[in-house]
Amino acid sequence: MVNINKFYSYNNKSLPKGCKMCVKGEKLVLFVTGLCPRKCYFCPVSDEKSGKDVAFANERRVFSSEDVIKEAELMKAKGVGITGGDPLVKIDRTVRFITKLKKHFGKQFHAHLYTSLRLVNDDLLQKLYMAGLDEIRFHLDLESESFWNKLAVARKFPWQVGVEVPLIPGKEKEMKKLINHVHDKVDFLNLNELEVADNSCSKLLEMGFKVKDEMSYAVKDSLELGLKLMEYAEEKEYDLAVHVCTAKLKDATQLSERIKREAKYSHKDFDIVDKEGMLTRGALYLDSLKPGAGYRESLKEDHSAVISELKELFGSVQKKLKLKDNEIFLDEAKPRILVSKKTVKKNKTQIINLGLVPAIVVEYPTADQLEMEVDFVN
Repeated sequence: MVNINKFYSYNNKSLPKGCKMCVKGEKLVLFVTGLCPRKCYFCPVSDEKSGKDVAFANERRVFSSEDVIKEAELMKAKGVGITGGDPLVKIDRTVRFITKLKKHFGKQFHAHLYTSLRLVNDDLLQKLYMAGLDEIRFHLDLESESFWNKLAVARKFPWQVGVEVPLIPGKEKEMKKLINHVHDKVDFLNLNELEVADNSCSKLLEMGFKVKDEMSYAVKDSLELGLKLMEYAEEKEYDLAVHVCTAKLKDATQLSERIKREAKYSHKDFDIVDKEGMLTRGALYLDSLKPGAGYRESLKEDHSAVISELKELFGSVQKKLKLKDNEIFLDEAKPRILVSKKTVKKNKTQIINLGLVPAIVVEYPTADQLEMEVDFVN
């Protein structure tokens, strides 16, 4: 009988180091590129990233190694998980990011990477190993075994090698064949509960797959398949570390812990941080750019004029409200002035008289600062 662990997942041996760090929220998520040689019908990559040569560190768009390092520093990351698309499509960028992160944080900064076998060759893997990659995870095609023999190339290097694939209901036969093939060739096998993504790439619902309940994106019967496959590996007496990673682990543990970590290390002195890592703060907007219909889309536009106007008002606000430097902040990424909740409630009339719209917001500590609640103070 396979038992659930404290992370809401299932494992028969110790988790891979990359997973141990992820469940604690210690890893930066580095999306190197949205380009990929495969077109998977279950791809979870968002439309904002899919097929586009863009890079993100957590939720922040990045353009250089310095941007990546800055985001890692904000959350005091102890490692990085590198994904895409396929990071091997942009191998030089991937190698540069790993090299810079290792140089900045030290060799103990753990780096793991996800890729398919499509682009694998000695030269590319040599570059990754020399850059300092600690762990590599391969996504194997279930529809074709033509690339499976490339796993042998990865074994030429003294790093951790794993296979990580989604649990697709109806593919039990193919999954067992995969286990039979990889059990003595890799250090671990991660089986991920399949989820329906809110994007144009995922065709799961169109193909007849169903979510297991109204509150979940997890696909019905996916987890059950994973538990069955774990028991299969044990029955075959394979000396293979198998981890069935659930949708609940990703949401309730991995993402949740990373958000709490980001809040802990990146919040402003005046922010109120709750137990989930959400930030409660005061926000002062210009009437021309405040939360409402179409707000998130409007943030993508050029707001240099708004920022200039806020800069002119900033000094007046600080002086009028008698705020210290650590009690006020000009947020140029999401043009507004930030203060404490208490400051907004106490000084709403003065704020309005200065030509600003005061609000109390509850939002994520991530780069996109996604709003959960916005309460305008009139």
